[in-house]
Amino acid sequence: MKYRFSVLLAFLFVAVAIAQNEDYVRDNFTKTETYITMRDGTKLFTSIYAPKDTSKKYPILLKRTPYSCKPYGEDQFPSKIAPNEFMMQEGYIVVYQDVRGRWMSEGTYDNMRAYIPNKKGNQFDEASDTYDSIEWLVNNVPNNNGRVGTWGISYPGFYATYSLLDAHPALKASSPQACIGDFYFDDFHHNGAYLLSYWRATSVFGYEKTQPAKEAWYSFPDLGTEDQYQFFLDAGPLSNLDQYYGKDNVFWTQLKEHPDYDEFWQKRGIIQHLDNIKPAVMVVGGLFDAEDLYGPYETYKSIEKSSSNYNTMVFGPWSHGDWSRTKKRQAIGNVYFGDDISINYQKDIESKFFRHFLKENGQGEPDLPEAYMFDSGSLQWKEYSQWPPENTQKKTFWLQNNQRLNDVAERSYTFEEFISDPKKPVPYSEDIKMVFTPRKFMTDDQRFAARRPDVLVFETPVFTEDLTLAGEILAKLKVATTGTDADWVVKVIDVFPADAEDTQETQDHLKMGNYHMLVRSEVLRGRYRNNFSNPEPFVPNEKTSVNIKLQDVHHTFKKGHKLQVQVQSTWFPYIDINPQTFVENIFYAKEEDFQKQTHKVFNDSSVEFTILK
Repeated sequence: MKYRFSVLLAFLFVAVAIAQNEDYVRDNFTKTETYITMRDGTKLFTSIYAPKDTSKKYPILLKRTPYSCKPYGEDQFPSKIAPNEFMMQEGYIVVYQDVRGRWMSEGTYDNMRAYIPNKKGNQFDEASDTYDSIEWLVNNVPNNNGRVGTWGISYPGFYATYSLLDAHPALKASSPQACIGDFYFDDFHHNGAYLLSYWRATSVFGYEKTQPAKEAWYSFPDLGTEDQYQFFLDAGPLSNLDQYYGKDNVFWTQLKEHPDYDEFWQKRGIIQHLDNIKPAVMVVGGLFDAEDLYGPYETYKSIEKSSSNYNTMVFGPWSHGDWSRTKKRQAIGNVYFGDDISINYQKDIESKFFRHFLKENGQGEPDLPEAYMFDSGSLQWKEYSQWPPENTQKKTFWLQNNQRLNDVAERSYTFEEFISDPKKPVPYSEDIKMVFTPRKFMTDDQRFAARRPDVLVFETPVFTEDLTLAGEILAKLKVATTGTDADWVVKVIDVFPADAEDTQETQDHLKMGNYHMLVRSEVLRGRYRNNFSNPEPFVPNEKTSVNIKLQDVHHTFKKGHKLQVQVQSTWFPYIDINPQTFVENIFYAKEEDFQKQTHKVFNDSSVEFTILK
């Protein structure tokens, strides 16, 4: 998008002034705390920040969260409210609510509470809680204009999506951001593999509280080390982690008891319910969000397929929630993408979306593209009338012998093989640290993995012209294993030229020359290759098809770069270690179940890309 420099500069000065004034919210808003009664009698704690200027009416912005609407107390104010500082300065009635069973709200918490269609009487879910809250707000908060918007990032993004179901008539716009769509494909699982890297977050969701709480009632386990790879390797089978989480951790018990995509998980997914949506929607996501990529993409696509509402998507070069920050230099790990990317989004995209539907007449469509996508290779924003773009085609590259990635298949009937040893799993990152949830690795240099014998590498020649990927990626592997189970990991990598220059983000031990930038990656737990609900063992040494869908990308492999694909079977401790011996439930696998196995990848395997013409 083109920006008028003077206007942008003025907005930046406003943003800086607000950021420097920690009392801005206190000086300009009146805070009220109240309880809103739901249809079943449960009371939900709600904080309301209303502009002190009462000479006009304002829209209501509602964020429902399981993470607390601190600070508590009508004389206590945060330094910032609303989705961004421009909107805070522009003027909205901003409302935060502790969801049922969390923090100061009553009731029992249910992680990813299932949606109930056609509710009767006092039946409730998060849709009815949102409806009841909006009904109370528009009828009881002074100076509101009768229009409501919802927003949230990550789990609050899930609640923003939920507000679209059985939506209140006053709900005119919603922006689910990094929104969880299904806990079996976001955060805690990827295609049947358990994400061990989120294990510590189990504390947040697993412990029920018995009374209203202003301080956390849960704590994180003391692991006694900053080396997460070694900690989880020493811990051994998942069952050994029970010493940190007992039966009082409800979510840990649920994870262990439901390793498959059974009814427990299926009914907690929200994607399948996004039919006939009425309010305007703007889905926001990060192209390098390690936590929630599935949710934003599937939310947008599902609404687009089954609804006729205004529906748009924004994906930038961000990790989880980066777009809500005001950092000048936008980078993920070692890869720098540009300046002021987040603040420009806040001013020219997010603020415009809500202003149009909540402050202006809301008729027609705002001056925004259907899909506003950042190209993470050319470092440019692109606008499309649909996603994936209309002018795309499928292009297949074949995993050939001698580490070649060819766009023409050779009928060589050969294979590559490697030994996968559960005692020496491939790290997902070179960094030695303990992270709460992983983020930086989504663009990490993959040279360390390419040089391991248990990682297969396939690479194109140097490109003589640009190649732009714009859409999903499908890996079609033909594999065999000497065992009866295996994980399969596929990574798509941009290999930089040897003379690529370092930036201030480049880690001291690295150089950007020949940098192997991770562009997209995904895992499939092999037992679920045919059905996530019904695991099947492999027949030892039998050639078997394993298809892995990788989430959409928008990335240009520039002239002088190479496209590389890596295939491996461990990715630790991002995901847990597969015993490679089929067991009924990996959460209860024993030490002796973990066996070294030989895996083959046949050279009629391929990766299908969506290419922009």
